Amino acid sequence: MNHFDVAIVGAGPAGSTCAALCAAAGLRTLVLEKAVFPRDKVCGDCINPACWPVLDRLGVSGRIRALPHSRLGAVEFVGTDEEVLRYPLAQSAHSEIAVKRSLFDQALLERAIELGATVRPGVALTTLEPGWHLRAGDEGFFAPLLVAADGRNSTVARLRGLLPAAHRDRIGLQTHLPAPADFGEKVRMSFLPHGYCGVASVGGGELNVCLVARPQHLDQLKAWADARFAVNPNQAWRTITPLARPAARAADAGLLLVGDAARVIEPFTGEGIYYALASGALAADHLIRGDLARYAAAHGALYRGRLWINQLAKAAVLHPQLATQALKISRHWPGLLRLLTTRIVGATG
Repeated sequence: MNHFDVAIVGAGPAGSTCAALCAAAGLRTLVLEKAVFPRDKVCGDCINPACWPVLDRLGVSGRIRALPHSRLGAVEFVGTDEEVLRYPLAQSAHSEIAVKRSLFDQALLERAIELGATVRPGVALTTLEPGWHLRAGDEGFFAPLLVAADGRNSTVARLRGLLPAAHRDRIGLQTHLPAPADFGEKVRMSFLPHGYCGVASVGGGELNVCLVARPQHLDQLKAWADARFAVNPNQAWRTITPLARPAARAADAGLLLVGDAARVIEPFTGEGIYYALASGALAADHLIRGDLARYAAAHGALYRGRLWINQLAKAAVLHPQLATQALKISRHWPGLLRLLTTRIVGATG
């Protein structure tokens, strides 16, 4: 039996952030990850300006900027009438960028390893008993503290009966495609009669293309994307569902939930990586201080005051005709769109 101070299941941004900070503080830290990195992940690939303080704390900001990426200079909103409303984004060392998750997550995991975390890649958690006794692959592990950072369909939450029910009413598809020469460094959000398409340049001559639709409209939306981007018939699309899930509450002593394992928010505002990084750092702080009792309240406060914009974005996606009318109104009152966009991408400086 291998003994650790804290075991973390999942090596995405939340898990690797938590692992890096715990290991740096001297905790014997284990990370179990079912995938072998680098690996692709369904995501919009956008790094919100609010992420930089956590990345600075981890000491990885420089290596993230050294990866192939796009410094996003504008957000474009496209209604069902195909009229485009463009909003420029402020440029600075801490402005919004887009970088492929395979590269971003690998950099974070490497940092956790550098700081002393023990990582077991390519092994899935199969057994979990309070205490915490874990089995993954052919090995058994023990740690008094456990962090579930294994995503929206968390194995830890499922094994402990903490996984909330989800409505699988929409499906997300994502892929990377060659970028047209004239696309530029920007995000484009298109509201369509049968769904939603988000596109971002990620550097290296590639685009991240995300589609969201109800199951009965998915073929229509994919056909639209195939025609719009001249997609190769053999192009692989990654799939994800559910797109949202209520917050999960850890009921067991010594267990913290972070990232999507704790709460899955609507993906349309590109804040998922921010919440992953911030909740991973928050959990690490509470673990290091031995202050687990107040983690749930602190985690709830992390989302307070931000979710309204996420719900507004969801409403726009579900009702594209109304979103189009809102864009028309915004042409006359540009301050409204500026406010909403600023709340999404955060302050820069």
